[in-house]
Amino acid sequence: MVTAVVFIVVAAALIVVILVGAGVRIVQQYERGIVFRFGRVLPETRGPGLALLVPFVDRMHKVSQQIVTLPIPAQDGITRDNVTVRVDAVVYYRVVDPVRVAVDVQDYASAILQVAQASLRSIIGKSELDDLLSNRERLNQGLELMLDNPAIGWGIHIDRVEIKDVVLPESMKRSIARQAEAER
Repeated sequence: MVTAVVFIVVAAALIVVILVGAGVRIVQQYERGIVFRFGRVLPETRGPGLALLVPFVDRMHKVSQQIVTLPIPAQDGITRDNVTVRVDAVVYYRVVDPVRVAVDVQDYASAILQVAQASLRSIIGKSELDDLLSNRERLNQGLELMLDNPAIGWGIHIDRVEIKDVVLPESMKRSIARQAEAER
């Protein structure tokens, strides 16, 4: 009789520990937790620390709010003055609305990369070679505006965009060197 009662008490305690363990999550300082209850997102996000969930009912999706450095692979393009160039850049962005990022866009990092590549090709086509080489600050700002427009709707803020390198074809390098030598 006593052993049956002890067994029941131990089993009940074990079940309580398992249920409490299933409902506790840790959210890091740089993350926010989005809770889905039966598939519907709850309006408030969970901040850093322990987050208590209803076991087997709630699911938590964590979203990092750190600044992400996203390199844009080199894009080939033809400038407005018909020079073929290869340009690469880097985008710095961060999540400002974790609920929108989790619900509105499936893979926000890939979406930002695709928009950045298309915008970089567009900037190359609208610019002249001299602008690409000398007015990078203005081109960076224009690229940032082109990226920021769709990103705001996804809950992402573009902190900065930098054009890293502009590579000219060898024939263009030689003709620029010849022209510079002739001017001297």
